[in-house]
Amino acid sequence: MTNARQRLERAVRKVQADARVPALSVALHRADRDLWTCTIGSSGNPDHPLGADSRFRIGSVTKTFTAVLVLQARDDGLLDLDDPVSAHLAVPAHGTATIRSLLSHTAGYQREPHGDVWDVLVAPDDRRLLDDLTRAERVLPPGRRYHYSNLGLAVLGQLVARLRGGTWASVLQERILDPLGLTATTVEPTAGAAVGYLVDAYSDAARPEPQLHMGGVSPAAQLWSTAADMARWAAFLADPAIIDPGALVLAPATLDEMRWPRTTTDETLWNGGFGLGLILVPQGRRVLHVGHDGAMPGFLAGVYGRRGGEGNPGALGAAVLGSSGTAIEINELVHELLTIAVDADPADVRPWSPGPPAPPQYRSVLGPWWSEGFPHVFSWHDGTLQSRAADAPADRPPSIFRPIPDRPDTLRTVSGREAGEVLRLTRDAQGVVVRMHWATYRFTRQQETFDGVSVSEG
Repeated sequence: MTNARQRLERAVRKVQADARVPALSVALHRADRDLWTCTIGSSGNPDHPLGADSRFRIGSVTKTFTAVLVLQARDDGLLDLDDPVSAHLAVPAHGTATIRSLLSHTAGYQREPHGDVWDVLVAPDDRRLLDDLTRAERVLPPGRRYHYSNLGLAVLGQLVARLRGGTWASVLQERILDPLGLTATTVEPTAGAAVGYLVDAYSDAARPEPQLHMGGVSPAAQLWSTAADMARWAAFLADPAIIDPGALVLAPATLDEMRWPRTTTDETLWNGGFGLGLILVPQGRRVLHVGHDGAMPGFLAGVYGRRGGEGNPGALGAAVLGSSGTAIEINELVHELLTIAVDADPADVRPWSPGPPAPPQYRSVLGPWWSEGFPHVFSWHDGTLQSRAADAPADRPPSIFRPIPDRPDTLRTVSGREAGEVLRLTRDAQGVVVRMHWATYRFTRQQETFDGVSVSEG
């Protein structure tokens, strides 16, 4: 553990020094260890020296909160993801864009609200942002490709606020921040806020950046937070069942839906994608980092949780918050820290212990079966019927089946290959399963042709 902490701290110190970040605040959350934090540099705030409780702007990480609010509304029956925006919000233009396409940045909305927000440093208020949709462009046809849009997420934030009968800020507080105990995450900066800087490319000078209140664009980029709060949020995005066991904020299945890739962010390099409001960064070997980056004048943030992989303890999330608007190494460091965490300090290996046998009605299913000329193995583990192709890589998750109520010989594939499809069992007079159909493909105990002839017959 000491070696792991040394490696983590060294990685943080190297980025702070090499990228010349005035203040860097980092936290690592995991299910099996205490929270790890590290701060290096100076806050620039004479009344509040840099510490683990220093607040930083998290920029577009805010979008992940707005996305969760949208999925909450969907789960509560207030909307459908394929509804057009105009079904729930009075907009003067571009109302045909679906909620799903705005979440995945495939609606074709222009990137920013109408006007030169980043030039005049004045953001439109809620009403002006919607009114100005008549002057905004749909720069691409809907569904054509990924095109990042602050405007799109801002519109969704206003849509959720209207459905809930409050402001975006009040709904966020009530439905996410309070239930998850994210007490250091706020819409407005606090007295302990760090100063954001532009660091001179050709000297060691650093100049404070002006701070813009995002107004009607707040659902896309307004929040301030600490690294500890954001590491917990990242862990929630990766493993909600651990962080939110009562599903007070969102059901794990809904987070699974949000993490499913909807588009790649680069058609030539498939090394990053977008789900529903979440950035997806594959790491190889069935490991996925899920979260978001953030940028505001003087600040950069990287907030990601880790899914899958050997040594992952669960609820593994990291946050890197910095007070420089140009140190892109901040966005790379968060992924490095997640990797170091499992390489240098993997989760303890849990001992195997015997469990109950398969229920009598499924025991004749266990073992090898053949379909389309290929072998598959059915087994019973962790209280579920499972299946794997005989030659599947060891790290590929199995398909898992659950009986359909009142139909014990018909099971639904709940995860893995053929998810959603039905497995039907056929029994002989003695009740032994002699044939199965999965997604309508026949499974038999011997290798057979498609017309049912054993390959070994003369």
